[in-house]
Amino acid sequence: MQATHESVVEYSVSDGIATITMNRPEYHNAQNSKMTYALDAAFKRASNDDAVKVIVLAGAGKHFSAGHDIGTPGRDIDQSFERTSLWYDHVGKEGGEFLYAREQEVYLGMCRRWRDLPKPTIAMVQGACVAGGLMLAWVCDLIVASEDAFFSDPVVRMGIPGVEYFAHAYELNPRIAKEFLFLGERMDAARAYQMGMVNRVVPRERLQDTTTEIAAKIARMPRLGLTLTKQAVNHVEELQGKRAAMDAAFAWHHFAHAHNELVSGDKLGGYDARKMAESQRPSSTAAAVTAAVSDAKADGEAA
Repeated sequence: MQATHESVVEYSVSDGIATITMNRPEYHNAQNSKMTYALDAAFKRASNDDAVKVIVLAGAGKHFSAGHDIGTPGRDIDQSFERTSLWYDHVGKEGGEFLYAREQEVYLGMCRRWRDLPKPTIAMVQGACVAGGLMLAWVCDLIVASEDAFFSDPVVRMGIPGVEYFAHAYELNPRIAKEFLFLGERMDAARAYQMGMVNRVVPRERLQDTTTEIAAKIARMPRLGLTLTKQAVNHVEELQGKRAAMDAAFAWHHFAHAHNELVSGDKLGGYDARKMAESQRPSSTAAAVTAAVSDAKADGEAA
C-alpha cells in the first residue's frame, strides 16, 4: 500500500504569490519522503496555476529545515510512494541499489525538477538550514534569510562528500566550499551574504514582510520574461558543467554509503541524528539541531 502525504506541507496563494510551507515544526521540518512528495505536489500545483507568478518556500516554526529525516517517528525510508520520475521503486532492493534508486528520485531528481520550475522561487530561511535543508534553499532562485539563520553541511563526518544535490562549488567559491565541507561548521547568515549565497539578510521579525515585498515586485514582471530569464541564467550554470559535476558527486556519495556499510554495517557511518548534532558542538545551536532530527518522544526532550 502506498503512503500518502497530506498535512506535512501547507499551500496558500495571495496576490500572485504561492507560499509552500514545510509543516513538521515539532521536528524542525526534518524531511521524510512524505514531506518530499508533498513538496513536489505543491510545486507542481503552483507551476500549473496561471494566477501564481512567484513561489515562496518556507518552514514552519523556529527552523527552516534541519535536513533529511534520519531519526523521527515519521521516518519512512522503507515506504513506497507514487514516483515522479521513471526510476523504479527502491523498496525491497538489496545492497547499494536501495539507496541509489531512492535518492535518485527523492533527493537529486526532485531537487533538479524544482530548480527548473518555470517560475521564480524564493527560499525564506530562518534558524537552521542544514544538509537536506540546504538543498531546498539552493534550488530556489533567491534566498532571503533572517539574521539568526545558519547554513551547514556536516555529512563529511559520515565519510560522505556532501549532500546529494552537490551545488557547493556553484553556491560558494571552491575554496570556501572546501572549508564549508571539511570543517562542517555552520555559516551564519552574514557570511553567507558576503559569499553571495544569500540575497538579503533581515531581522527575524522582518523576514516574512521582506520576502513578500520582494515576491510582489517580481510578480509585477511579465511571466514569460521571468521564465526566459531564469532559463538563461540556469543555462549558464549548465554550460559551466553543473549537471555533470553533480552526477559525479552523486556517484561518489553512494560509493561512500556502500563503503560505510561494508566497513561498519551502517550506511551513515555510525551517525544517527543525535551524534550528528553533538558532532557540531560547542555550537550553541547543537541542541536545536538535535531536537530537530531526533525522536523527541523517545529521548524525553522537547522538540
